[in-house]
Amino acid sequence: MEHDKHDRITIVDEGVPRDEMRSLSRRNSSVSIGSGRGRVVAPENLLPITYRTLSFKVDDTSGKDVHSNKKEQEQIKGLAELDYHLLSVDELHKRLATSPQGLQSEQLSRLVARYGRNQLSPPPSRWFRTLMGYIFGGFGSILLGGCILVFIAWQPLGRPPSQANLALAIVLAVVWLLQAAFNGWQDWSSSQVMASITTMLPDQCVAIRNGNPTDLTAVDLVPGDLIQIKQGNKLPADVRLIHASADVKFDRSILTGESEPVPGSVDSTNNNFLETNNIGLQGTYCVSGAALGIVVGTGDQAVFGRIASLSNGRRTELTPMQKEILRFVLIIASFIITFVIIIIIIWAGYLRRDHPDFIDVPTLIVSCVSVGIAFIPEGLPISISMGLTIAAGIMKKNKILCKSLATVETLGAVSVICSDKTGTLTKNEMFVTDCFSGSEEYTSDAAKERMAHGIPNKSINLVRSVGGLCNAAEFDASTLDRPLHAAKVFGDPTDQAILRLSQSLGPVNELRAQWKKTFEIPFNSKNKFMVRVMKSVDEGSAYLFIKGAPDMLLSKCAYVITRNGETEALSQSDRSKIEAIKDRWSAKGKRVILMAQKPLSSDAVNATCDEKAVLESAVDGLTLVGLVGLIDPPRDEIPSVVSTLRGAAIRIMMVTGDYKLTAQAIAIECGIIRTHPDLVHDIKALDSDEGSIKQPGATTAIVISGPELADLSDSDWDRLCGYDEIVFARTTPEQKLRIVKEFQGRNNIVAMTGDGVNDAPSLKAADVGVALGSGSDVAIEAADIVLLDSFSAIVEAVKYGRLVYDNLKKTVIYLLPAGSFSELWPVITNVVLGVPQILSSFLMIIICCLTDCAGAITLAFEKPESDLLLRPPRNPKKDRLVDAKLLGHAYFFIGLYECFMSYAMAFWYMQRKGIPFSAMVLRYGSMDPKYDPDYVTQVANEASSIYFVNLVFMQFFNLLAVRTRRLSIFQQPPILNKETQNLLLFPAMVFALCVVFIFLYIPALHESIDTTTVPVEHFFLPIAFGLGLLFLDEARKYSVRRWPKGVLAKIAW
Repeated sequence: MEHDKHDRITIVDEGVPRDEMRSLSRRNSSVSIGSGRGRVVAPENLLPITYRTLSFKVDDTSGKDVHSNKKEQEQIKGLAELDYHLLSVDELHKRLATSPQGLQSEQLSRLVARYGRNQLSPPPSRWFRTLMGYIFGGFGSILLGGCILVFIAWQPLGRPPSQANLALAIVLAVVWLLQAAFNGWQDWSSSQVMASITTMLPDQCVAIRNGNPTDLTAVDLVPGDLIQIKQGNKLPADVRLIHASADVKFDRSILTGESEPVPGSVDSTNNNFLETNNIGLQGTYCVSGAALGIVVGTGDQAVFGRIASLSNGRRTELTPMQKEILRFVLIIASFIITFVIIIIIIWAGYLRRDHPDFIDVPTLIVSCVSVGIAFIPEGLPISISMGLTIAAGIMKKNKILCKSLATVETLGAVSVICSDKTGTLTKNEMFVTDCFSGSEEYTSDAAKERMAHGIPNKSINLVRSVGGLCNAAEFDASTLDRPLHAAKVFGDPTDQAILRLSQSLGPVNELRAQWKKTFEIPFNSKNKFMVRVMKSVDEGSAYLFIKGAPDMLLSKCAYVITRNGETEALSQSDRSKIEAIKDRWSAKGKRVILMAQKPLSSDAVNATCDEKAVLESAVDGLTLVGLVGLIDPPRDEIPSVVSTLRGAAIRIMMVTGDYKLTAQAIAIECGIIRTHPDLVHDIKALDSDEGSIKQPGATTAIVISGPELADLSDSDWDRLCGYDEIVFARTTPEQKLRIVKEFQGRNNIVAMTGDGVNDAPSLKAADVGVALGSGSDVAIEAADIVLLDSFSAIVEAVKYGRLVYDNLKKTVIYLLPAGSFSELWPVITNVVLGVPQILSSFLMIIICCLTDCAGAITLAFEKPESDLLLRPPRNPKKDRLVDAKLLGHAYFFIGLYECFMSYAMAFWYMQRKGIPFSAMVLRYGSMDPKYDPDYVTQVANEASSIYFVNLVFMQFFNLLAVRTRRLSIFQQPPILNKETQNLLLFPAMVFALCVVFIFLYIPALHESIDTTTVPVEHFFLPIAFGLGLLFLDEARKYSVRRWPKGVLAKIAW
């Protein structure tokens, strides 16, 4: 049978015969990708729906045609033919030209050329839809609508056509096109930033090549690669499992939508490639156990790639900041509609009847358009986009990767940070410092010395054995020739430290060669221990080896190893001694690990090697081999980071799986707990009303363990969440999730850090999930931001999250006084009082779309104020972007001042030219015959130009004033200080001046747009008024700083 090469996508070797293709007969369901019902599906359901639809159709292969689109049919045919899950391991090796040693180097170039890189093809360009978004999105449709209406007012309604209306329409068209072009450029710029951030996200895997484990980036995988899969890994490709631990499970929810993990197996469980358990699918996660698999599908040929090619794009929801902007625009829109209706009612009910020659229909249209466009802050969308992009770029430089720009907004409101300990607050450089075995306590160096000098000590040798065998870490074979501290180790930091200890006491490879692993239960944060069942290669004996938290395992121990390696009963005095050592080491900030073993019969191992049976064997009868104490010192910068965040009124909680005393000791070292250890509360304080009452000015601290959380009532949680310093010890993933929910339920914005697979639920639930670059793939996927370097970078993240919000408020308060308030009143006084419109509609548009817009954009580049991290975080439910305080300041302080001064200058000029205000008010164009109409029009145009110049110049000083909310301009100078300067302010002012001179000093434009030159004194008087505005605002800010509880402070924006 011949097949068109585009009818299917396959990854089998050339020359291998294809099975006869089976036709498909299932018709489209209502949720099929090919359905014609136009049903809207939530983004999170798109992949599961597509996956399930394909699975049904792959199952239904009865020889009939498939009622699907051609693209879907191609994918179904390809999936139906896949049979990797049905092949034996030997057949699979032969099909993919691989072996148990993995691929060889000489094969790679041929395979890459054949299959390509392991990445998805870019989606098809939707350039037309994108272009329409640039043209009509944002305020584009309003500008275009206004442009069309003004063109209509020019012709055919204009009798005769007004050149000013034509000029206004042309300017609106130009601004509309410029905004579309800028939207396109900004979208491209933002996408470049986010794309570069995405490429920096860790995406590593371990493949066996040339017989050795090799670190690879996922895109370098090819079919035939042999890869190791461990708990927490995200599968980088479709994988056929050839070895799997009994407890291996995969989370396929991203594809299936089902939360229950799917067990993995070596044998096929279903003829359907999508449903069998011996295939691990790209994009899914290993949530427990370990496996070894051969890559059978990469890039577009993987199931994930096939589905991605069929799935529609996600519908984006509004971010919190976009909702704030929408709320603001709706407020402004309501003002626009209200005033336009008022103007139309006055015109239709009064002016049209009593003063028919005052305002004709074209003039009414232009006035209404002017009011509408003047109210819209055209510079705001650009400022938002630029501000978020700038912040994301700065965070990238600080090695903080934000997955979406929306995350930047939320960071500024974070009030609680729940931080993991290991690797976040500490250096993640764990090493063993102390050992206890055979009733003796000694340092790790002393243990090495004894073994090196051949001093007999069987108990130390057993510590070495259990530490090396019950250990998931492995040395990189290519680095074994290096000094021990420089050798590379794959695995968990605790396992790495214990493996290095074992290696220092004797070769681990020789030890492991004597034993064969038959079963493993990996360490997890629930059990807090790891188990391995192993059989001796020579003697056939079997042992259960276990290591983990002493408080979980000591009670299960019945025996103890003596110094000479003999076993004896564990007495109560032995238990007390071990408890004392554990507490003493923990109080010094050390993690304590207990090692134990238990002999098993070979028959029992072969018959009951499953998780339940092994756990039952580990319940009691263990023989305690020893303890090891490990230390992971806090990062040097952490105390200052904690202090800075505390100054920003952000509480930092430690949430760790460590023992209480260990957690408390590290918290004190990090500065999370400043209270004297004797004054730190425990759960008993929550039972006493007196114990949990906070005294004014006092700092309260509490350390509480995870198991104690279960019995807390709502009132207990209220008290607990009121503490300044909190450490949660011995927590499980479920308890971490509850901690996040409890704090969120008390009006906190919570950031949660985590690096393990079990941290994913709490990372997703937190307002901001924070993962470490070294964390598991699951944690990185669930997080909103990734810290590639250090936890200290979170300070910059919070700072710039707050800065984005601050700068947007500054942008709004800069745009409203001139671009809204001072432009509204000329229209109102014109319609209501009958005086000439003192600011022409054309110049209103110039202010909104050109002179003010330039200054607004520069505010996105403002540096943080020095007190930014000395303020409490904003409450998103109460602290709105635009509130009564901001509107009051913009309209009734700055706006009123600018409007009054501009009116005064305009009417004073007309007075000097012989046209007093009394000659115009309530005249509605019917002035005393002694005033020549042409002369009045000329003077009114000059007054309009003066009003325009006055506003532009005073906005320069408003721009300088709004740079800070409370600080003086001398504390935040715009020049000569790299920490505070914004040198873009002055080019924006020069641009505005150029616009002024273009429209006022080119004679050819005067007749078309009704502008004139302005007497020189009217360039200097606005400077004086602007300085007055700056002085008044400086006095207001001083009052706010001097009397923080005064009236001005309470109404300050």
